[in-house]
Amino acid sequence: MEPKFIKNLACGQILFIILWVLLTIFFPQIACFSNINSLTSTSHYQPTLEDLEAKALLKWKDSFENHSQALLSTWTRTTNPCKWEGIQCDKSKSISSINLANYELKGTLHTLNFTSFPNLLSLNIYNNLFYGTIPPQIGNMSKINVLNFSCNPLEGSIPKEMWKLRSLKGLDLSLCQLSGDIPTSIANLSNLSYLDISSNKNFSSGYIPHEIGKLNHLEYLSIAGCNRVGPIPQEIGMLTNVGVMDLSRNTLSGTIPQTFGNMTSLNELYLSNNTLSGTIPPSFWNMSYLSILFLNKNNLSGPIPPSVQNLVNLNILELNYNHFSGPIPSTIGNLTKLTNLDMIFNHFYGSIPTSIGNLINMSVLSLRENNLSGTIPAIIGNLTWLTVLEIAANKLHGSIPQSLYNFTNWESFVLDRNDFIGHLPPQICSGGFLLFFTVSNNHFTGPVPRSLKNCSSIKRLMLQGNKIEGDIAQDFGVYSSLDYIDLSDNKFYGHISSNWGKCPNLNNFMISNNNITGGIPLTLLQANKLGKLYLSSNHLTGKLPKELGYLKSLLEIKINNNKLSGNIPSEIGLLQNLIDFDVGGNMLRGTIPKEVVKLPLLRNLNLSKNKIEGRIPSDFSMSQPLESLDLSGNLLSGTIPTVLGELKQLQMLNLSSNNLSGTIPSSFDDDMSSLTYINISNNHLEGRLPNNQAFLKAPIESLTNNKGLCGNHTGLVLCTANHNQKSHKTLLLVLFVILGKAEWVNLSFIPKKDK
Repeated sequence: MEPKFIKNLACGQILFIILWVLLTIFFPQIACFSNINSLTSTSHYQPTLEDLEAKALLKWKDSFENHSQALLSTWTRTTNPCKWEGIQCDKSKSISSINLANYELKGTLHTLNFTSFPNLLSLNIYNNLFYGTIPPQIGNMSKINVLNFSCNPLEGSIPKEMWKLRSLKGLDLSLCQLSGDIPTSIANLSNLSYLDISSNKNFSSGYIPHEIGKLNHLEYLSIAGCNRVGPIPQEIGMLTNVGVMDLSRNTLSGTIPQTFGNMTSLNELYLSNNTLSGTIPPSFWNMSYLSILFLNKNNLSGPIPPSVQNLVNLNILELNYNHFSGPIPSTIGNLTKLTNLDMIFNHFYGSIPTSIGNLINMSVLSLRENNLSGTIPAIIGNLTWLTVLEIAANKLHGSIPQSLYNFTNWESFVLDRNDFIGHLPPQICSGGFLLFFTVSNNHFTGPVPRSLKNCSSIKRLMLQGNKIEGDIAQDFGVYSSLDYIDLSDNKFYGHISSNWGKCPNLNNFMISNNNITGGIPLTLLQANKLGKLYLSSNHLTGKLPKELGYLKSLLEIKINNNKLSGNIPSEIGLLQNLIDFDVGGNMLRGTIPKEVVKLPLLRNLNLSKNKIEGRIPSDFSMSQPLESLDLSGNLLSGTIPTVLGELKQLQMLNLSSNNLSGTIPSSFDDDMSSLTYINISNNHLEGRLPNNQAFLKAPIESLTNNKGLCGNHTGLVLCTANHNQKSHKTLLLVLFVILGKAEWVNLSFIPKKDK
């Protein structure tokens, strides 16, 4: 007979088990996180895979910086990890995907236990702040399909264990700071369909491994900006499934492999910014699925053949910055899907083919910096989607076709450095999108296009070097985006409007060689980003505003050949970034402010043809980068400062037509090889010419009309001992006079003895 307490124990166990079953039915989470100890069992608790995965993720989170931990607020011990932010689980409730892209997390990968995730298929930490190296333990994730570590400051070499992840289909390590090399073992990733290791500029300089041709499942390949050198391997043509290939921004050399023609699935190809040379192989034009082709910024040469017409799906063709030559083939007009055609900076010649009028989807046409001739074909008016037309720096002539006058959606209209005539399209900015309007150095006449006055979108406006007429105060408005305007060498008149000071981004204001009158308005100086101010060769009057010195952004001031009067303000010396100061050819008076000659970055100083008097300041600095100094045609007196011969970068020195006297300082005898031009004529200088090539090879006209120069120069007398003796005698005479006076003073104070 069993004891009573044993019966009671059995009943208790039965009741407990019944209660536990009921609890797990209605509260299943208890079963996930509770540790059940059987009253009748002595075995230890074994944590589930879900427990291990949760523990590993929480440990990883705890290693993040505090701010980063707060971004993952759902990651707690009291919630199911399958419901955590960025986490996905499979049917067995094991974690299959970790997606933390764009979370701004900061931490390392070293605290993540990769062995805790045997069923992980995807790990995405794109665009965070993970730093440090990639741990070799990453090789333990045998089922992983996708790794995206892009846009993180990860460094160090790619661990060799990563190249053993044969299940990988997508690998993105772009835009990191990885170093080392791309190994031949990359061929182990035989299932890879997506590979992007671009923009890792710290990679060791090396070749693209030939073994890359074994990745025959690849559909996307980017090795751009990875410090690759040498030729493109022929084996790359074995990647017949690739749709996108980017090898740009390296230093790849040699020719484009003939095997490229085998990649008939290729849709986008980027080979730009390398040093590839030679002609494009004929097989290249067989890639009929190509929609985007970038060959720009290489050393490619030869003609573009008529077979370019085979690329019937081409949308974008970039051939710029190469050495292509020959005519533009008329068959290019068969590429009716083309939207962007860029052939700038090549050697194409001949006319613009009329077949270009067939490209009715074209929005960007860039043909500048070639040798094209003829006129703009009128049929270009068929390109009603055209927003960018760049045909500058060719040999084109004629007028702008009337068919373009009604276009209103221009963003860039660049026709400079040709021989165009006629008027400019009046509606050029009526659509309100125009950013760049550059028609300089042609023969355009007539008024400023009326739509320009209210063209609020304009950033760069270059009309210089034409015969355009108009009132500069009336034909232009206020431009919130304008940073560069050049109206020089035209027939503009009127005064400088206060509107220019209301252009908040104005950096370059150039209106030289027109018929502008009036003074320099203080309102102009409200444009506080002004860097270049060119007002030369006009009819400006009044004073040079001292307020110029408060525009700290000014780099260049050119107001020469006007009718300005008054003194040079010492406030100009506040412009510590000033490189060029040219106010020659005015009616300025007073002395040269020492604050101006002290400017530390000054390269060009021109105060010539004024009425400036006094001495040349000796406040120049040997460390100044001064290259050109022109003080000619003034009323300067005194001697030439010694420091001028110590300006090691000085190339041009003009002190002619002043009242300078004395000898030329011996400092010019020293190593001053930079000096190539001097003019000291029409002064009162005397003594020996310096032993300097700029002086010895100067034309005699640059030395004449002085008091008594001598030296080894045709047109000057040779120096004799008398010249040296004369200077010595002068010095001795001065000393005797000084000593004599001193002796007289001493004698006058000696007390006389009483008789």
